[in-house]
Amino acid sequence: MDTEALRSFVRAAELGQFRHAADELGVTQQAVSKRIATLERSLEVRLFTRTARGVELTLDGQAFLPHARSIVASVERAVTAVRPGSRALRIDVLGLRSAQSAVLHDYWRSHPEVSLDVVTIRADDPRVAVAAVEAGDIDASFRTVTDPAVLPPDVQMIHAFDSPLELLVGPAHPLASARELTPPQLRKHRIWVPGIAPRSEWAEFYDQLATDFGLRIDAAGPHFGDEVLLDTLADSADVATLVGARDRYIWPADHDLRRIPVVNPTLAYPLSLILPRANPHPGLRGVIAHLESLPRLPETVWHPSWATATRRGDSDIANAHRSRSRQE
Repeated sequence: MDTEALRSFVRAAELGQFRHAADELGVTQQAVSKRIATLERSLEVRLFTRTARGVELTLDGQAFLPHARSIVASVERAVTAVRPGSRALRIDVLGLRSAQSAVLHDYWRSHPEVSLDVVTIRADDPRVAVAAVEAGDIDASFRTVTDPAVLPPDVQMIHAFDSPLELLVGPAHPLASARELTPPQLRKHRIWVPGIAPRSEWAEFYDQLATDFGLRIDAAGPHFGDEVLLDTLADSADVATLVGARDRYIWPADHDLRRIPVVNPTLAYPLSLILPRANPHPGLRGVIAHLESLPRLPETVWHPSWATATRRGDSDIANAHRSRSRQE
């Protein structure tokens, strides 16, 4: 099967117009049309219907698209594996101010020669990121599927690191003067985490956290952005939130917000790395080694129950690293 025809089909499906696909692929619109027509004859089905705005996939086209994407991604990975100056390592993070982004930035500062592309997939459901890894659109994702049994066979998930939580409060909050806090001290205080998305890993995390420690997690209202959240905390005497110790937040000096560690036990948000099981990007080897070098948390740590399925032990990362080394 002609891989250029498959590539033309995938881009036309994603962009909705043959002309846009042709522009991106550097060929004429007529060439894209011919490739797809040849593909349709080979498959003996119609893949597109024409609309006023361009083209739309038929039912057969919808069924064929994920398989075509997988083939194109596999070809691209095969070429990348042997071509000098291959494309940058592309890793998905939850946000550019998140702990995952901070850890990647530390790695890149120590290895500025590494070509690294940090992206954010705008989806709350981690299965979207899994599909992007499987399709080859990204090389890895800092997401967690809380039930690893649902992962496709060609995708794996390893424990990356644990992010300890801190309480973030304004100067008028009754806990603002504390140097550290225990989970029981957080009870009866309103912990505002707006915009907790259903089916997200953090929704399950906060559900268990609230249940295990009797905390008042308030997810009311949409999330209007970090700036609105920080402004609210600065002006409030009763609202607090939880943030990761490595998460980056910037606020005006007159906000006078306080980050207070939570200890005995440390509340740990487990972060995983999702990557292909076979032929991962060579650049992941260095990232995995960096994750292995991160300091461990104290012994008294609380994890959600589903973390035991994704965190099989401190040797996870080392084993993955050695596996990658053997493949290379």
